[in-house]
Amino acid sequence: MVATEVRGPEDVVADTEGRVFTGAADGTIWQLTLSHSGVGRTVAVAVAHTGGRPLGLEPTTEGRLLVCDAQRGLLRVDPRDGAVCVLADELNGEPLRFCSNVAAAADGTVYFSVSSSVYGLDDWMGDILEHTGTGQLLRLRPGGTPEILLDGLQFANGVALAEDESFVVVAESGAYRLRRLWLEGPQAGRCDPLVSDLPGFPDNISRGPGGVFWVALAGPREPGIDLLHRTAPKVRKAVWHGVKPIRPRPRRTVRVMALRPDGSTVCDLRRARSPYRMVTSVCRSGTFLIMGSLVENGLVVCEFDGAPPDFAR
Repeated sequence: MVATEVRGPEDVVADTEGRVFTGAADGTIWQLTLSHSGVGRTVAVAVAHTGGRPLGLEPTTEGRLLVCDAQRGLLRVDPRDGAVCVLADELNGEPLRFCSNVAAAADGTVYFSVSSSVYGLDDWMGDILEHTGTGQLLRLRPGGTPEILLDGLQFANGVALAEDESFVVVAESGAYRLRRLWLEGPQAGRCDPLVSDLPGFPDNISRGPGGVFWVALAGPREPGIDLLHRTAPKVRKAVWHGVKPIRPRPRRTVRVMALRPDGSTVCDLRRARSPYRMVTSVCRSGTFLIMGSLVENGLVVCEFDGAPPDFAR
């Protein structure tokens, strides 16, 4: 584990120059420089502060970062001088609640998710248990205002574009699936499952070499939650209010998957009884896999050259 001074690095991304960025619970955006081995000294430098709670990040070609802030909306951050600009903080006159993850197209169009229209980050578990289906995938064109592309999603989460930008993928954590919305070609406008029936709750998505999608599974499927989702809304609400004061700890599991653009599995890496809980993000940078967590301090770095890294053994 590296950079343990970073609390709650929910998303972790690497740009084309190999620079690694993450956002912390106190609003700080950190830039990390890994050692050549990945296990030596990691230099972490605070480069900006959003004034809220940063979640999903996306490097831009201009050297800036797009940031989904759970409290402030969609932001653009310049790590060179710390400047923070609000790109969108409302939708149709209503404040944006719970911006989650973001991807940027070559023409400057931005795709981002809103996990819930009912609950904020502090009560994310309530949305999962109540199964509200109020998540959204939004699009922001340069100079425009946010527009809804997909509505009624079960806790919309990670977002990533295909390498050729022919489609955008959004994770539905509460439905254990990845949705694919076609943007170009004969199927433009059509939405279909990229992967269904995942073995856990998909969280952030990053795109790696070869167009592979890396997906973090924040936790394994819970049979009790599957059963709860088949009950009446008032039952789900009552259960949430019952467990809210308890806030059960995440299970001690680590699981990430790499998927081809057609949804087939490249690799499925897992570890049980892990001291690092609730992996919410994973990205590949060179020969490393880097993972972050909403609830842990620091990031996990593993050597990866196509063979299973240590954490999966």
